[in-house]
Amino acid sequence: MIALAVRLGPLVLASRSPQRRAILAQLGLEFTVADPAYAEHDPERADPRALAARHAAGKAGSVPGDRVLGVDTVVALGDRVLAKPDGREQAEAFLRELSGRTHEVHSGLCLVAGGVRHELVETTRVTFVPLSDADMAWYVASGEWRERAGGYAIQGRGAALVERIEGDYTNVVGLPVPALLRAMAKAVR
Repeated sequence: MIALAVRLGPLVLASRSPQRRAILAQLGLEFTVADPAYAEHDPERADPRALAARHAAGKAGSVPGDRVLGVDTVVALGDRVLAKPDGREQAEAFLRELSGRTHEVHSGLCLVAGGVRHELVETTRVTFVPLSDADMAWYVASGEWRERAGGYAIQGRGAALVERIEGDYTNVVGLPVPALLRAMAKAVR
């Protein structure tokens, strides 16, 4: 499947995320980056999976190109979406909510190739260790929570917050590689 997916050719990544760029580069895929002209709006009671799918499609549809990839990651504790914290206090509040609990990370992926949209949503369950006030203060002081859904980054210091994951690790980082390869393979068939 990997060789088939690579035959698709260069992608346009509709994302500002350095993590997504890093994953595509690690895979050796050819790509350029375009800032999506899409404003995310998170309705209060939105279904987290549907929200991730809608944002991914909105990002992909906002950028011109023959092969455009849009991705969005949503962290949900039950039906409650934990977006990007708006400050230190909210980052700490998110960590307090996630402490010792299991939450879900949903990534919507939309690959537009040849005028056809290939859409997938990947879900990974993440369980945090119980966090003390000192643990939360340490993490919030790092600043790593900024611009991160749920207020943490598993690929950095946030790894210390995690007890276990069930599912795709790259999904939690921000770009589910197995889902991407499936979408790319479908696009070349």
